[in-house]
Amino acid sequence: MHFHTLIVTLAAACYVATAHASLGGDSASIEADRVHMQVDHAARQTPSSNGSYTIHETTLPTGTIVRQYLSTAGVVFAVTWSGPFKPDLRQLMGPHFDTMIARQAGQVNAGHRFVSQHEADLVVESGGHPRSFVGRAYLPSALPAGIVVQDIQ
Repeated sequence: MHFHTLIVTLAAACYVATAHASLGGDSASIEADRVHMQVDHAARQTPSSNGSYTIHETTLPTGTIVRQYLSTAGVVFAVTWSGPFKPDLRQLMGPHFDTMIARQAGQVNAGHRFVSQHEADLVVESGGHPRSFVGRAYLPSALPAGIVVQDIQ
């Protein structure tokens, strides 16, 4: 029975580690995403002009560029992507990925190439075709003061 308890505990720990994703997460989740997506270099960090957030930019092995926006409060409030392949959105969006999928299933255009969901708690815009994908997801309630949505690119 002791071995079974150990296995259950390890499985739960792994689940918690993978569930801790970037969107809505903290700065440690950016590093976890980098490791999960097998990026062998640190993200390039660029502070915003008003100092209210930092952009962590990573180029994935596929050539796709991922930007994670971290507020000075330590919250990842947005992620963007552009490139030849979609990144692992489940990893980048965490529990918000399931919200996006559930909302998309309820739309008339479910399964189309373009996703546009604008809700009070989550905004997702994604589109493209093979070799050219773009998108962004952000949490409106977590946007730092002074940021405009157009800054999230």
